[in-house]
Order: sequence, then structure tokens, then C-alpha cells
Amino acid sequence: MILLSSQKYRKIVSCESILFRMHKFLLLNLYLLLLVFINCEDDEGPLPPRDVKIQTIEDDAALVNYLQTHFYNYDDFAYDPNNYELEILLDSITEENSDKIPLWDQVSFKLVDTEDSDDNIVQHKLYYLEVKKGLGASPSSVDSTFVSYRGSLLNGDIFDDRDYPIWFDLVNVVRGFRESLPELSEGDFTINEDGTVKFDNYGKGLIFMPSALGYYSSISSSIPAYSPLIFSVNLHKVNQSDHDRDGILSINEDIDGDGNPLNDDTDGDGLPNMNDFDDDGDGVPTFNELDRNMDGIPDDTDNNGTPDYLDVEIS
Repeated sequence: MILLSSQKYRKIVSCESILFRMHKFLLLNLYLLLLVFINCEDDEGPLPPRDVKIQTIEDDAALVNYLQTHFYNYDDFAYDPNNYELEILLDSITEENSDKIPLWDQVSFKLVDTEDSDDNIVQHKLYYLEVKKGLGASPSSVDSTFVSYRGSLLNGDIFDDRDYPIWFDLVNVVRGFRESLPELSEGDFTINEDGTVKFDNYGKGLIFMPSALGYYSSISSSIPAYSPLIFSVNLHKVNQSDHDRDGILSINEDIDGDGNPLNDDTDGDGLPNMNDFDDDGDGVPTFNELDRNMDGIPDDTDNNGTPDYLDVEIS
């Protein structure tokens, strides 16, 4: 052990005291800065959602740019038209493949209305491409569908991939998916000797949706907020839905004929007719008022043009 002289010892203690005071000073200032930052964050709160009208314009510009600069492997489908196991592949158009037809020249679009926070109607462009139509029925926007799919961002990152089909009630999926599936048709299937199922002749397509028809301001580990989305979809089977089991298919409870049964509520009880067992709120279930004489036509006892199950005056 080396013993220090008292003079050297005092110098060391003095230096250590100065360093200790400096350390405390720095910690105190860091603590105060953190308090200021936290208080400012608390005062401002979370950022409000972006204006959907502005975001929709930005999303459409991003989608148009993507569609104009990318193509899908349409040559593969032309060469082998009966191969339903072919996967839809997307790629950029470069100088080396500048002869490829851009998606922009192949897609169709439909306009989808939503409401903003002030109840104003905002119109969005939903782009879709029918690669294979399919041979069977097409779903309505409120039917159940058996689909396999792949979801990706515009940069190519895949956020979901379902190789084996899964049943989706279209009421419970994002609006862009719900509005696009009716553009395709279901196929058929065979059951192999080993019990496995082989799907064939089904609809295949691409969906390009703005963020407002997807997850908009929601954030997940794989989908950033305000992300336009791409889905490659295979539609295997369709099941027509009667959500409230009142004898009327859900799509036929679209009273105003706008294609969206979710906004039809005859008795104003907050339940759309497709989920309401008593559509006119007269205390008699719709099923019991629909067709008492069993002629296959909805009853209209007073001949006023309104069927009994929607007429509160008839019970």
C-alpha cells in the first residue's frame, strides 16, 4: 500500500469535491430539461389526425406515381392462363424493361365516400386490377369471403401474408378491401384423396387503396400511419350473409340503394337494418312480418308501397 502525503491527499480530496459538485450540477440541469420536455409534451398532447381531405390528395398522388412506374407479371398469366397457382408479382419499370405496360394503363377505379370529423363527405379513389375474374358468384360488400392474400406497402414491405385461405366477413375488414372484393368472383374446388383441398378457377386481383380506406392514422409495428396499401387477393369462395337472421340477405337491407347497408336504419335505434331483428321498431320481429302468406313476396298489407316489416303502422 502506498501512503500519500497530507498535502497530496488534500489536493485529491479538493479535486474530487469539485468534480462531485460539477456532476450534481449537470444531473440537476438534465433533470430540469427532462421536466420541461415532459411538461411541454403534456401541454400539447398527441398530435391530432391529419385533415383527411389533404391526406387523400397526397395518398392519391403517391398511388398514381406507383401505378405509373410499376408493372405486374402479366406475361406469365398470358403464357399459362389455366395455372391458378401463379403468384402476382410487382416490379419497377426501369430502362431495361421500359417496354412493360404500367399498372396505370390496366387498373380501374371506383369512388368511395367517407365522412370526415365534421360530417363532410370526402371522396377517395380506390384502384383495382382484375387479373383473373373467376367463374362463380361475386360477393356483396357485406358478404363473407374465403380469401388468401398478401398485403404490402408502396415500398414493397410485406405486412401480412396468408397463403392458406381464411374466412373474412367483409363488414369487419378495412373499407378498401370491402369495396374491392365485389369486383372479383369465386372459383370452385376439389377434395383430394388425402383430404386436402385444391382450389381452381377463382378470381385473382390487386387492390391499391389510400390510407383513409385502410388504417389511416393507426400505427402498428408493420404499418406506419397514413400508409396507402396494396393487396394481392385470391377469392376462393363466397357465402351470402344474413347477419341478423331475419330472412333477408344483408345486402337486400340496403333500403336507400347506395350499396352500403350499414347506413340504413329504418327505426333510428342505432342499429342498421342488417343487424336489427325488428327493422321498423314496432315490437314484431322482421321475420314474422316479412311473408306471412308464404308467397315469396314481402307483405304490404295496406298497399302503401312500404312492406310490413318496414312499416311501423303494421304489426
